[in-house]
Amino acid sequence: MSELRASLNDKMIARLTPADKGQYIVRDADLAGFFVVVGIRKKTFTVQADFRKDGERRTKRISLGTTEELTTRDARVTAKAELAKILKGDYVEEPKAEPKPDAKPTADVTLRQAWARYKTAHLERKNRSEGTIASYTDHVERLLADWLDRPLREFGDDPGIVARRHDELTVSSGPYGANGCMRTLRAIYNHARKSVRGLPPENPVMAVDWNEELRRDCAMGSNEIADWMTQAGRLRNAIRREFHLFTLLSGSRPTALKTARVPDLNFRDRVLRITKPKGGEKKAFDIPLSRPMIRCLIRAMRVSRMLHPEAAETWIFASEGEEGHLVEHKENREAVLSKWGNDLRHTYRTLGQAAGLSPVDMHLLMNHSVKGVNVNEGYITRSKLLNDHLRSAQQRLSDHIIAAGTVASKDGSPRERAWPRLAARRIGDEVFDPTPPDPRLGVLLGPRRREAVVAGLSETAA
Repeated sequence: MSELRASLNDKMIARLTPADKGQYIVRDADLAGFFVVVGIRKKTFTVQADFRKDGERRTKRISLGTTEELTTRDARVTAKAELAKILKGDYVEEPKAEPKPDAKPTADVTLRQAWARYKTAHLERKNRSEGTIASYTDHVERLLADWLDRPLREFGDDPGIVARRHDELTVSSGPYGANGCMRTLRAIYNHARKSVRGLPPENPVMAVDWNEELRRDCAMGSNEIADWMTQAGRLRNAIRREFHLFTLLSGSRPTALKTARVPDLNFRDRVLRITKPKGGEKKAFDIPLSRPMIRCLIRAMRVSRMLHPEAAETWIFASEGEEGHLVEHKENREAVLSKWGNDLRHTYRTLGQAAGLSPVDMHLLMNHSVKGVNVNEGYITRSKLLNDHLRSAQQRLSDHIIAAGTVASKDGSPRERAWPRLAARRIGDEVFDPTPPDPRLGVLLGPRRREAVVAGLSETAA
């Protein structure tokens, strides 16, 4: 930027020609630190001076206004006042602005800036689930909090920093937590490299020696279901009891089931739509409902209407909390319920094999992609199999689970079902009072079976 010196006045400034490109400065010969910056379209009065703070020499520059807004006389008066403040050190340095996710990143982009952009442009814009975003946020803002203002370039130039942090996290957060945190960092770095070419090309997470992650052996076999049914039947909270049963019968992820809504339950088509599964709304799918699954949902809705009438208008598994639906589904494994959550999802898949369902049917029922099973399976359209083939497969698996949940009576009489007979005794029939009747139940089950189903006294086929 070129500089000139002259006694500034309105006539002289008016004769200054605009810059061909960039800017040039004309300093005032009478007042040091006062000058006009001439650009392509405007001319701006400016002051600049040095001051000392904490033993360091610093520079402060302030724009006073354009020549269209101020006369030279007014600008000079203002300039004297501002220069006096700068020299006295009265100006406090402005705090750094929060990074804008859509701002063009530079080669010195920090982890904080890269994370802000990744969260907005990749996670939120692609409608990732709240759980996924919360997990990533925990990794970055808790486990890597002391790295937020460090440039990503540092990690790319010295991957050993990342490897050592992984070792530390393995001790403090466990092997799985350490691996998850590093996967998050890897994704953020790769995303930043798309717009910041100055970053080292190799992802620093490559230096990590990954902890071994073993698939959990947590599924139940057919011979364990009866004991589990007995445990679940003794739960005092009827809504939680039905939630655990439906998780087992559907094999769905508990996080998605907790937000199941009444409007998404279609009795006529016998499907429950999961609107926000893992992967976001674009992965929404319909669960085909067997007869035991329908009766389970009906019992949950009836109890919800009795205990939480307002929340039950929206949520199937209602709760008195602020959210209105069941939030916490964990139980004491030793004293209350041995298996819950994803344990039941693993059990569903295991019992599906025992019931003779094909791998493709299990993939479709659990909303897994079938592209990796076989090339031909990639052409399958799930919705076309929903109302007949998949529902039949679901009924077959539900029948196997319910049959496995039977126990012999104490007097040796024929086997009786442990679920939901215990549930009916625990809560009491008054909770399942079928009046006033729900007209939707008659459409599906018929008026003669409605009271028995709602009361939860039978799991036989309708």
